[in-house]
Amino acid sequence: MAGLGQRLDRYFRIAENQSDVATEIRAGLVTFLTASYIIFVQPAVMSQAGMDFGAVMTATCLSAALGCLIMGLWANYPIALAPGMGINFYFTFTVVIGQGIHWRVALGAVFISGILLILLTVFKFREVIINSIPDYLKSGIAVGIGLFITFIGFVQGGIVTDNPGTLVQLGNLRSLPALFTLSGVVLIAAMLHGKVKGAILIGMLVLGALGVPLGLVQYKGVLAAPPDIRPTLWQLDVAGALDLGILTIAAVFLFVDLFDTAGTLVGVGQQGGFLRDGKLPRATRALMPDAVATAAGALAGTSTVTCYIESAAGVAEGGRTGLAAVVTGLLFILALLFSPLAEMIGGGYEVRQGVVLYPITAPVLIIVGSLMVSNIVNIDWRRWDESLPSFLILIGMPLTYSIADGMALGFISYPAIKVLCGKPKDVHWCLYLIAALFILRYFTY
Repeated sequence: MAGLGQRLDRYFRIAENQSDVATEIRAGLVTFLTASYIIFVQPAVMSQAGMDFGAVMTATCLSAALGCLIMGLWANYPIALAPGMGINFYFTFTVVIGQGIHWRVALGAVFISGILLILLTVFKFREVIINSIPDYLKSGIAVGIGLFITFIGFVQGGIVTDNPGTLVQLGNLRSLPALFTLSGVVLIAAMLHGKVKGAILIGMLVLGALGVPLGLVQYKGVLAAPPDIRPTLWQLDVAGALDLGILTIAAVFLFVDLFDTAGTLVGVGQQGGFLRDGKLPRATRALMPDAVATAAGALAGTSTVTCYIESAAGVAEGGRTGLAAVVTGLLFILALLFSPLAEMIGGGYEVRQGVVLYPITAPVLIIVGSLMVSNIVNIDWRRWDESLPSFLILIGMPLTYSIADGMALGFISYPAIKVLCGKPKDVHWCLYLIAALFILRYFTY
């Protein structure tokens, strides 16, 4: 075992990144547990488009594992990937149900977007985007993701609920999920304050154990055969997607993934201290996994794969190298055999028909959100040409429930304010192009 540990240390440069093998394994497990809800949410969403539930579940696990393994083994970052939330709803409810496009054709559009992402990555256009973003906007992105994660945690924990008049309102704090979530936040925070090693993972395990007798976690077995993938494997229709009208849909898939991934890499990179002089080392390698996994995922039968903001939970647990992402990827594969066990933690608790809460993982999201918001001190609030675009990004992400749309608010306003302030040369040419593309997107699609 000592020899294996040494080989892992050399390959992933673990000691060089001030970590150790045990910490990286623990971080990968935390990231998986925090993101494992996608294993069940993704097929639940896409089955409404007429796709086979079990096949989508298998495709989801395999595409997530592929993305995680490429990220870990090639880019050496502790960032996990899986089919993205939000874009899966667009796939099902806008493209398939709303526009009447068959899911096979929609998968063809996802595949085309994946190929285009690969080309943009090879020609380093995506790297130029990340490196052209000023440091204060990067801080705004990190804070925005922190607020977004916290909001998701509040919703998934039952602390915040919807209201037709005010959009959101305080949930029922006397309910068991809300009490459980708040207790979990306090428990994990106390352990973090006491510098308990593995505080986040310990907190999740304690909550999971307590959730069984309270009925929040239901024992559903341990082992199960992997669902058959054949109903969706190779079922995409690329020829149908090459129709001019469908290409605009492929452009939306590409656009959302482009900026979701960029935002996550910058935000998590800022949190983990990966940025060097405002730039992400090995950026091209870090940008390739989502592109390859998206194309492969479409072949298998699932929607766009993107970097997951839940990776911040693993980074908060101490993950600093690709070994954490490899562990997460392997757990996605194992989940095909241990799906009942994974569903116990990540499957959620149904409070009423169609409403599922996640009181085991919600506290982690809230804790991680609070850690990421600390980047707000890096923004100079006395300079309007820098602070306002940063503010629009950080407030836009949670309020639009989208990383890409939150970034759009800041990226459109940033060059506009600079020009009006007589500082057009302060803006990288790439950011002018991005602003134009965002405007084109909202006025075209």
